[in-house]
Parts: sequence; C-alpha cells; structure tokens
Amino acid sequence: MSWHGTVEGIYLASNAAEPLVEIDKVKLVVGLGLEGDRYFHKRGTFSKKPKPGREVTLIEAEAIEAVQTNYGLDVTPADARRNIVTRGVPLNHLVGRRFTVGDATLIGIRLCEPCTHLTKLVSGDFRKALVHRGGLRAEVLEGAEIHRGDVLRPTDPHEPAALRTGSGVIP
Repeated sequence: MSWHGTVEGIYLASNAAEPLVEIDKVKLVVGLGLEGDRYFHKRGTFSKKPKPGREVTLIEAEAIEAVQTNYGLDVTPADARRNIVTRGVPLNHLVGRRFTVGDATLIGIRLCEPCTHLTKLVSGDFRKALVHRGGLRAEVLEGAEIHRGDVLRPTDPHEPAALRTGSGVIP
C-alpha cells in the first residue's frame, strides 16, 4: 500500500443532530477524538452506546462526488456527518491499520456504514448511496493538531495488523 492522500475538510458539531461546521484545524486527543466535537463531549447521538471507533470518522471526497453524480443528489461533505473528508485515500483498506494524519496517528477500527440517523437528517437516498463507501471509524493513538491540507498515509503498509495494534488481535 504505497499511497498518500490529503485532508480536504474537517467538520464538527457541538451537539447531536446539529449541522456540521467546517473548520481549518482541530486538535485530536487520545481517547476523546476531535476537540470540540459532539462525541468529544459525549453529546453525540450514539454517545450513550459506547463502542470502539466513535472518536473520529472519515469519508472520501470521491464518494460524496460519486453520490452527487451517480444519484443526482444535492449533498455537501457536511451532510455525510463525518469529521474528516479525505482525497486520494482508500479508507476501506485502513480497517485494522495505523495511519497518520499530519502529526497524529490513528487506527482504523471499522467501516462507517450509513445509519438510519442519516436518513432522518438528510435523506434515505443519501444513506443508500453511501452503503460500503460511507467511510471509516477510527481511534486516536497519538494526538496532535491537524489542518486542512495535511497528508494522510499508512504508517507501515507491510506490517501485520495484529502487530500494529499491539494486542495481537485486530480491534
């Protein structure tokens, strides 16, 4: 896996169901996610259902563009309700892998399939269009401030996932 991509956008919402707001930079904090986001403050829709992978969500700009083109939906990156919009990144390939965003290190936990909550906030067609390309859920391993335009890349593409997590088990 020899590629790198970029952070095209960073989005936060202070509370559940509020519209996401685009920002230029944010601090990623181990165990909490994006400083100022609804899940950082345990005010997200699913905050009362703790599960690994709620710290950071990512989605490919290319997936949003495909939804606009192929489904004719008038949607924005903020409508996807993901924190980080990337370009040039095969996010589905990062499940169980460490990767860097700027100076921060994250690990992909699982795919971020669209949920019924997205249907309520945007539309059912948008949810259907994002199946299997709804992004990635990740956790912060090493925090840092990240910025729009930062490079995103896998840490060691040849290292087995079990060694990267240190647990011997893919989360």
